[in-house]
Amino acid sequence: GSFSSDEVIRKRLLIDGDGAGDDRRINLLVKSFIKWCNSGSQEEGYLQYQRMLSTLSQCEFSMGKTLLVYDMNLREMENYEKIYKDIENSIAAAHEKISECKKQILQAKRIRKNRQEYDALAKVIQHHPDRHETLKQLEALGKELQNLSHIKENVEDKLELRRKQFHVLLSTIHELQQTLENDEKLSEAEESQETQMEAEAKQ
Repeated sequence: GSFSSDEVIRKRLLIDGDGAGDDRRINLLVKSFIKWCNSGSQEEGYLQYQRMLSTLSQCEFSMGKTLLVYDMNLREMENYEKIYKDIENSIAAAHEKISECKKQILQAKRIRKNRQEYDALAKVIQHHPDRHETLKQLEALGKELQNLSHIKENVEDKLELRRKQFHVLLSTIHELQQTLENDEKLSEAEESQETQMEAEAKQ
């Protein structure tokens, strides 16, 4: 019964691949060593000796596997650190690229704004005549203004003449009216005198 129990334990240790059975292997090794020391026959001692060798081999294998896993973990950590640094460098490069893109966008906006202002100014300039044409128009307007000034002077002279003529006409009408009134008064006086003379003659 003890042999079967030991075999079961050994098989469990053999299929233990995660290193969690190291303590059980050591316990089994101590147990085998005690049995080997207390073995009554040579055959039993040889059997315990073989078990100890098997357990030692398993412990060495587990230790070697643990060292391999440890080395692999170290390499993975180094690889992760390298990847982390690469990611940090990529992030820094991305930030620089984003900053550069922002500068380019601002510059493009300024160029676009300047171009729009230039186009608007060009349209305004196109709607205005050139300097030579403007000078010709100013010269024509000056001549027209001078002509209008002469016309204004002539009209003012004629208006002044008409004002004087109207004043003379009013004076003449006033004198004529006075003459008519005087004639009317004279006629009335003469009629009154004739009437008085006729009355005296009848007496």
